[in-house]
Amino acid sequence: MQVMGISGMPGSGKALVSEMASEKGAIIVSMGDIIREEAKKRGEPTKETAVNLRKEFGEYIVSELTIKKIKKLEEEGVENLIIIEGIRSHHEVEMFKENFSNFFILSIFANASLRFERLKLRNREDDSQDYEGFQKRDMNELGFGIGNVIALSDRLIINESDIESYKEKINEFLDEMNL
Repeated sequence: MQVMGISGMPGSGKALVSEMASEKGAIIVSMGDIIREEAKKRGEPTKETAVNLRKEFGEYIVSELTIKKIKKLEEEGVENLIIIEGIRSHHEVEMFKENFSNFFILSIFANASLRFERLKLRNREDDSQDYEGFQKRDMNELGFGIGNVIALSDRLIINESDIESYKEKINEFLDEMNL
């Protein structure tokens, strides 16, 4: 079983990579979804849960929950490529490398103004409609260590052009991954 991680700032285009890979048979495990599930259980906003989980259980908690989910898939006999979407810290990368041989990181990059416009259109619960809130979220993400993950990734895809060009880059990458 091959496990690969996807990282990138909010609105960079991680979800499209996951969607296209899923259509080709990959299984997606979203760290953001894990945090959203925990937020729902706790009855608190997602942003608070992301911070609180780490304060309460340490830097490794989200990766531990993710690993647990992947190990369960492995026990069930899943052999597909598993993609971990939304890696945000070097602590998480360390844990995944310890638990999965040949762990690989793909990062997606897009500039801040473009990402902000995408997030406004996406309008998910944790997406800010004002630039100040957007910047605060970016600073929180950078505080988790996402910049280090992006800088040290095995592959980087720039997503600053039209959607068709981006899809072409994704398909080329997925072909390289034999998916």
